[in-house]
Amino acid sequence: MSDLNESWIPFVICLMPLVAVFSTLVLRHEPFLRESSTFLVGFITLGLVISLYPLVSRGVQPHCVLVNTFPKIPIALKVDGLGLLFALVASSLWIISTLYSIGYMRGLKEHSQTRFFVFFAISLSATFGVAFSANLITMYLFYEMLSLATYPLVTHHQDKEARTGGRTYLTYLLGTSVGFALPAIIFCYIKSGGAMDFSPSGFLAGKITHVEALVVLLLFTFGFAKSGLMPFHSWLPGAMVAPTPVSALLHAVAVVKVGVFSIIRVFTGTFGTEFLKAENLGIIISWVAAFTIITSSLIALTQDNLKRRLAFSTIGQLAYIVLGVSLLSNRGVEGSILHIAMHAVGKITLFMCAGAIFVATGKKYLSQMTGIGRRMPITMAAFFIGALSVIGLPPTGGAISKWNLIVGCFDSGQFLLVLVLVASSLLNIAYLLPPIWKAFYVPEGTPTDFDTDGVREAPWTCVLPLCLTALACIVLFVWPDTLITLAQLMTVK
Repeated sequence: MSDLNESWIPFVICLMPLVAVFSTLVLRHEPFLRESSTFLVGFITLGLVISLYPLVSRGVQPHCVLVNTFPKIPIALKVDGLGLLFALVASSLWIISTLYSIGYMRGLKEHSQTRFFVFFAISLSATFGVAFSANLITMYLFYEMLSLATYPLVTHHQDKEARTGGRTYLTYLLGTSVGFALPAIIFCYIKSGGAMDFSPSGFLAGKITHVEALVVLLLFTFGFAKSGLMPFHSWLPGAMVAPTPVSALLHAVAVVKVGVFSIIRVFTGTFGTEFLKAENLGIIISWVAAFTIITSSLIALTQDNLKRRLAFSTIGQLAYIVLGVSLLSNRGVEGSILHIAMHAVGKITLFMCAGAIFVATGKKYLSQMTGIGRRMPITMAAFFIGALSVIGLPPTGGAISKWNLIVGCFDSGQFLLVLVLVASSLLNIAYLLPPIWKAFYVPEGTPTDFDTDGVREAPWTCVLPLCLTALACIVLFVWPDTLITLAQLMTVK
């Protein structure tokens, strides 16, 4: 393959979901062909992403310029270890979530399924754009594109609750990005003289004062509110009015991961970890993340609605990623990057299980699910595996990323933050494992909602995807080498 072809692969990957948009619209009256075309495009996209691994693992970074716009700032794409890892997660889970979406949307006879698949694909295109952005302007444009593309998904049901959730969603995400992140980008443009390409040493390093760096870092951290850091987190539980496949997209494949991904880019490519370490700025963000981790976990304990419990869990898990990169140690950054993947497969498993339960039973509250494990054992077994990964226990991939985060705290000398991570893990156990116990263990003579109603597993198109992601949680524990290689590329200077 020539250098020219290699350099344009990231652009082709960004275009592939738009090909799925075209095929979905053309075949909108033929559901089987419509979804088959999406699968075909999804597998081609995954193949293209995988084809980049041999190059990136050798230190090659394919790069292409799409448009020359502002002076010194083209709209450009570049692939490094962080971007490729994120693209691997998004492209693989796109295929699985598409299969799940078919079972869910058809099982509930949802309306406007063509529109759903169209905006789902557009969201993936924006996600790949963020993953492969070569500079701050490119990343910001794709970030905003994702906010707009996911709005129709959040408001899919088009009722009052959906419209309210959608307004909250856009208010938080657009309000923070325009009010905080955009001014920070303009400031960076002025201070850097227009050179805003991400680099290992950071393009702002040595060009701004301590106070300026602190203010800009806070503007970026809260401006990329898709990360769910408190106090700009309320959009996330509010977006649970969307169909469960959208929740899976929000919490695993795209939206929230774009938020934490953008923050990692700011730390590693805009400021540079060495500059932030010299200025001792990471600790401030670390404690913002620590507060979010504990508070969200405590709130999750009080939620009876299963999707809302998982939503507050996501807020805490995202804060793990922010905490890891803010430690400014190699192991902390590696743990942060690895947790993007490990949390993605664990949390998408949990959300797909919640959706399968709703498809099969119409129930969404934990208080209504006593004994459900006897009727839906496969679904609840997958839920158990996903929960182990989110908690960070072997034999699941979450144990690897959380171990790196803990080691990163020790390497940075932040021993109190180790206690935060341990306390959070105990809280994870407290809000994720009791529902599993309740699902399988029912004292003799205790009536349940499932004694006579003939409940059984959801359609196979719902069950197979959650089994695959549950298996992936274990596979990533046994064979994490590919992800570790990509994560370590970001800590080698």
